[in-house]
Amino acid sequence: MKLQELGFQEIDHVPLQATNKPYQIYAQLIDSTTQEQFEDVLKAPFVTRAALMPDAHAGYTMPIGAVCACKDTVVPQFVGFDIGCGMCAYKTDFSKEEIASKADEIYKEIIKRIPLGFSKHKHHQSFKCNLEATDFAKSVLNSTGLMQLGTLGGGNHFIEVGYGKDERAWIVIHSGSRGFGHKIASHYMIEAYLAHNDSQDRASKIIAEFEERNRVFKEKNPKGYKKALEKFKNKQLLALNKKLKPDNIKGIWGLDVESRLGQEYIKDLNFALYFALENRKLMIQRIVEGLNEIFGTQYPFVFEDESRFINRNHNHAEFDESSGEWIHRKGATHAEEGMMGVIPGNMRDGSFIVRGKGDRDALCSSSHGAGRVMSRNRAKECIDMVAFKEAMQGIKGTVEEATLDESPFAYKDIFEVMELQKDLVEVVEHIKVLINVKDAPKRRF
Repeated sequence: MKLQELGFQEIDHVPLQATNKPYQIYAQLIDSTTQEQFEDVLKAPFVTRAALMPDAHAGYTMPIGAVCACKDTVVPQFVGFDIGCGMCAYKTDFSKEEIASKADEIYKEIIKRIPLGFSKHKHHQSFKCNLEATDFAKSVLNSTGLMQLGTLGGGNHFIEVGYGKDERAWIVIHSGSRGFGHKIASHYMIEAYLAHNDSQDRASKIIAEFEERNRVFKEKNPKGYKKALEKFKNKQLLALNKKLKPDNIKGIWGLDVESRLGQEYIKDLNFALYFALENRKLMIQRIVEGLNEIFGTQYPFVFEDESRFINRNHNHAEFDESSGEWIHRKGATHAEEGMMGVIPGNMRDGSFIVRGKGDRDALCSSSHGAGRVMSRNRAKECIDMVAFKEAMQGIKGTVEEATLDESPFAYKDIFEVMELQKDLVEVVEHIKVLINVKDAPKRRF
């Protein structure tokens, strides 16, 4: 189906220009919700400039595929729920022929070693990080994160094994910070809203009441009281998050970077970004271990060599020293001049290793993929299972009714998207797919 038939339309520049903010759009057509969301972003008083990548489509508050610069402000909504969601690509020592010869066995081995969807490990996974984090983030890490480390997730997250022009096999992973990052994001979205709309912080009031009730406990056992207070605080914050729900929040709410909340968000944001990287690295490590077991080899992991290992997340905020602004990317790949990146296409068409060109109009960014053209529900209604299977011929993948919404037809043409951003990135390698693993309720082997 053509984009116009799916509700995409020409960009209306009149309301965008009325914001008097510089912007750039690399998509040819966008849907009406994306247009409205992009206008709202430009209207925010702390936003100074913005750009839309060629894969842009509607998201939560800010379009997916959008980038913006903010003065003295960080906006949890602009980063999104999956902090640090991004791509890793790892060039292995295996050949295309080896992978193709045992594709079914490798597919099963990946599913055995990597929990998918809502699944998680039964025990805490080892995690070392020298970055600081708030007590809230640490509590979420211990209650949720450590069992989700090294897990894929669902939706458009995937594990691929493919090959490049020299026919060496690559492992490509799209995943993020899992439920750990989601809880952190939700917490700060709500806190940002309350900071502007609730003069009496509900959680603080409840905590003050706890302190009043436990004055004697505090006097007799200061250490025990301190532990109990921290546990109670974190429990109340999580309860508040569940009660308010970020999806119900209207408007755009930022945090002053010099405020307590702003500083805490930046700290926990960076912690979650590191968690997301370690999550992808652990999956790659376990897949290589599985391949070594299958082929009777002992190839090591080489994560230090960027020609073999590339990590680039596409949901983050970072300080740009050259402009003195906070650059927020939601579904956009950082693409400074010479910076390596990974841009996935779809289940059939593989991924692209790219080198950034540092385009300032694009805020040194590029697309994070092809971009959806159908909602998940519409894809399941419109896409034919027979056509899906035919499109995936020659690829061992999770091809079934449950993944119709992830079929190639649910996305824009990745080759057209790459053409639209040829001024933003240079294609270094096209990794073609041999195996694609996604979450689904049932899997056919």
